Amino acid sequence: MSATTVPLETLLANKGKDVGLSPWRTVTQTMIDQFADATDDHQFIHCDPARAAETPYGGTIAHGFLTLSLLSAMTFETLPLLEKSKMGVNHGFDEIRFLAPVKTGARIRARFVLADVKARPSGWVQMTHDVTIEIEGSKKPALTARWLTLAFVEPEPEGA
Repeated sequence: MSATTVPLETLLANKGKDVGLSPWRTVTQTMIDQFADATDDHQFIHCDPARAAETPYGGTIAHGFLTLSLLSAMTFETLPLLEKSKMGVNHGFDEIRFLAPVKTGARIRARFVLADVKARPSGWVQMTHDVTIEIEGSKKPALTARWLTLAFVEPEPEGA
């Protein structure tokens, strides 16, 4: 997890900039099988290597939603936390596009561009990141997404 923090002013100054590139991580068949168990999605293209070998992919591939779900871990590995933030939550996605399959054994990483930052008087700070999950050795990314998150910063008392 990123141990660094940044003040809101730094976030605002980085609007529109590339703000992070996660380390590579390997997507294993064990991860895919565990995700299939957790979501009850055991489609053969994910879980049956012999049958999947007969497809154009030549083997099993990760669920698109598994790849998407790894964004949280890649964020914690890569991006600093907002200074004085008490917590952060997912707020949603404006757009997600699955562009290329992630084959079992492939390495992926996330590239983060800070598209927007909005500080609300309530103390909530909305951050919008344009995210690309890249596949090592592939010209085409696994996915692109516009991801909205919220961080809560306790408002300063009046007169402080």
